Amino acid sequence: MSNNKISRRTFIRNASLGAAGTLAGALLAEGCRQSKTVDTSKILNYNPKMGYRRLGGTGLVISEVSLGGHWKDRDGSRYCANFANDEVPADMAKNRIEVISACIDAGINYVDISTSAECLAYGVALKGRRDKMLIGADDFQLCARKAENCRVDKLMFDIEQCCRRLKTDYLDIWRIKADMYGGSTDSQVEIMVETFQKARSQGKVRHLAISSHRRSWLQHVIETFPEVGIVSFPCSAKTRELGRRPMKDNIEEVNAGYGADIEQSIFHSVRERDIGVVAINPFLGGKLFERKTKFPVVGPGTEKENRLARLTLQCILTNDAITATIPGLTTVYEVNNAVTASYTRKAGQTVAEKAWLNCVTDRRWELLRAEYAWLRDWEVV
Repeated sequence: MSNNKISRRTFIRNASLGAAGTLAGALLAEGCRQSKTVDTSKILNYNPKMGYRRLGGTGLVISEVSLGGHWKDRDGSRYCANFANDEVPADMAKNRIEVISACIDAGINYVDISTSAECLAYGVALKGRRDKMLIGADDFQLCARKAENCRVDKLMFDIEQCCRRLKTDYLDIWRIKADMYGGSTDSQVEIMVETFQKARSQGKVRHLAISSHRRSWLQHVIETFPEVGIVSFPCSAKTRELGRRPMKDNIEEVNAGYGADIEQSIFHSVRERDIGVVAINPFLGGKLFERKTKFPVVGPGTEKENRLARLTLQCILTNDAITATIPGLTTVYEVNNAVTASYTRKAGQTVAEKAWLNCVTDRRWELLRAEYAWLRDWEVV
């Protein structure tokens, strides 16, 4: 990827980068990452048992356990991509209504959506209560992940279709799904930013997030585009913050060619710039669990599964740079189990719990298939 040519947009953005960096530095000097006092009366769906965190400099405060848009499909896959004729099956509509109701009652206030089916289902689930949930959305079939979609008109269509299916006039967060492996060029990111600015001026979106599975590319975006106030990337119980210089075993990552300073942790970069972090794939794309389930999922799950889920979410949330982790939750039982991870987090984990979590996670980590091998890139970041 060549970044040698500087466009007018890049010139203007670079000028603003210094100001943004100065502001972020001033904010951090005040120690405001998560310790700044928040007026709980202004927190959506506030529940005193739930932990809430600032979403970087956006002004939003969201539940530290929020809702990933995925739920189990009938074939056992971890998400629904499309619904025929844009019609939500009655049993899935009922399920999403019940899950959203449980989330609201439990203090969850953010849902993260990435397929047209999810837009449709949550549009039904939030009918009459759109104001009870912050929504981040993109459609992976229309999004900037595909190079041919990196045009302002096509990305505006993406936003508009998300809103239409959600039956809402706006998205709180347009959470762009960029190329998973870091293939989006700077010019393409500029088009994403231009689209965001146009959509925001029309009242269709309020904040900009970008997700990718490639750490070095995402860190480059963080360091180059101050318009990006939120990032999404994988974090599991295996994820550790980089505390040493890269060694020969990850030299390929060091020389990835994006120009980012990845000798420092990506968590350092987000703290420095006061950027919100929404952590995805907490359960290794569903591979953390031995049992494969299909929709409709019945019952509360096994004791081992519930314990593993809770401890994993708690482990992820020990990092104060992370605003929220967003597990996909198929049942009300799963909602209640996930929020317990936040409700009890401050009590900490015992030595035995930590040892058990590490043992189980390591075993599942070693069994990751090739299509999830990219998760290994997020072990030390």
